[in-house]
Amino acid sequence: MSDAVRSQYEALPYPARDPAEEKQRLLRTWLDDLPMIAHYGFGGRSVFQEGFRALVAGGGTGDATVFLAEQLRGTDAEVVHLDFSKTSLELARRRVEARGLKNVRFVHESLLELPRLELGTFRYINCVGVLHHLPEPDAGLRALLGSLEEGGALGLMVYGTVGRTGVYQMQELMRLAIGEDLELRKRIMAAKELLGVLPASNWFKRGEDLYSDHRVSDAGLVDLLLHPQDRGYTVDELFAWLEDGHGLHLELTDVQNGRSAYLPHLRLGPKPPKLAERIREMPRRRQYAIGEMLTGKVQTHSFYATRKPAVARYGDPELVPFFFHEPLDGNQLAGFLASGRGSAVQLDHRYTGLSVTVSPGRHGPAIVKHIDGKRTWHEIFEVVRSSGVSASDEELFKDFTPVYEVLNAIDRLLLKN
Repeated sequence: MSDAVRSQYEALPYPARDPAEEKQRLLRTWLDDLPMIAHYGFGGRSVFQEGFRALVAGGGTGDATVFLAEQLRGTDAEVVHLDFSKTSLELARRRVEARGLKNVRFVHESLLELPRLELGTFRYINCVGVLHHLPEPDAGLRALLGSLEEGGALGLMVYGTVGRTGVYQMQELMRLAIGEDLELRKRIMAAKELLGVLPASNWFKRGEDLYSDHRVSDAGLVDLLLHPQDRGYTVDELFAWLEDGHGLHLELTDVQNGRSAYLPHLRLGPKPPKLAERIREMPRRRQYAIGEMLTGKVQTHSFYATRKPAVARYGDPELVPFFFHEPLDGNQLAGFLASGRGSAVQLDHRYTGLSVTVSPGRHGPAIVKHIDGKRTWHEIFEVVRSSGVSASDEELFKDFTPVYEVLNAIDRLLLKN
C-alpha cells in the first residue's frame, strides 16, 4: 500500500460509522449473507459449523466483519478482521464490542503480508473494495488465494470501469484543477466548490444519480473523487484476470440485482428485439460484457470466486429452494403466475427495475405455491403430482426453468442442501 492511501484511511476511515448505532440496526453486506455464501460457494451446503473461519481482508470500519460475526454468534466460528489502518481497525473493534461479539480477532496489517502472518487458512474470505487500490492488485489476489482453504470461496468486489466513467473523468478533473500537494482538508473544500458549479454537460453531473458517497460524508467524497490510487475493470478484464489468469470460477451478483445486471435479455424490456435471442446464445462472458455496456450503471463488480464451480445446481431434486432478500410468498407468486391463464406474464420488479416477460409453464403456479424453504424439489414435485399431474422430476424442472432463471438471476430464489 502506498503511504498516500494509508494516510487517507487513517485520517478519514471509510465508510464513516458510529459504534453507538450498533444498538439500533445491523448493516447487511450483500456478499456476506450466509445463505448466499452457501448457494454460490458451497453447492448449497451449510459449512458454518465445525471450525468455520472467515477472513475479512481490508475490513475497514467493519461492515462485513460485524455482519458475519453476528450471523455466526453462538457457533465455534472465528472471523479475522485484517486492516492496515489503525484508525479504521479501532472503529471496527468498537462496533464489535458494542454488540458484545466474542468471535472476532483483529490484526493490524496489510493483506499483502498474509504469507508471513501465519494466520492459517480460511473457508471464506471477504475482500471488498480493496484490490483495486493496490499498486499490484494481482499480488493481493495471490496473497488471498494462499490463505484460502481448499474448496473455500472468495467474496470479492472491485470497481467497474463502465459504470464509473463519470467518476474517473471527475477524478482526473480534480487532479488537474486542484492538484495533490494541498493539505487534505483544503482539497476537500476545493472539491466541494468545484462540485457546486459543474455545468450540466459534465459527465459526472449527468450521471450523478448513480453516485452518493460524495454527498454522505467527507470520507465518502475523498474515497470517490480524491483517492490517490484507484482503478476499475471491465467484465472482460475481470474474467481475463481471475478466470484466464488464475483458473477461478466466477459467479457475479450485483448488489440487489444479482447477475441480472449482466444479462441483456433481462434488461431489454418485456418486448426485447430479436437480437436478444442471438445474444442469449453467446458465451456467458460475452453476454456479461454486453450487459455491462448496455445498462452502463454497473459501478462495482461483486462476485464469488472458487477454484472449481461450486454454485448450487438447479436440477438436483434433493436441494431445497427458498425465497430470499424479500418477503416473497409462494401463494402470492402462484397467483401472479396464474394470472396469465397459461400465457406469459409481465414481471415488473420494483427493487431491481427489471421488466421482463416470463412463461409460467404448465405447472409453475402449482410448483411455486409449495416453495416454503423446507421441502426439497422432489417433495414439492410429489405434492404437485398428487393432484393428478403426470410428469417426472426432470420434466417439472424443465417446465419451471423460465421462472427459476428470472427469480434466481435477481437472487430472490436460492437453493440449499
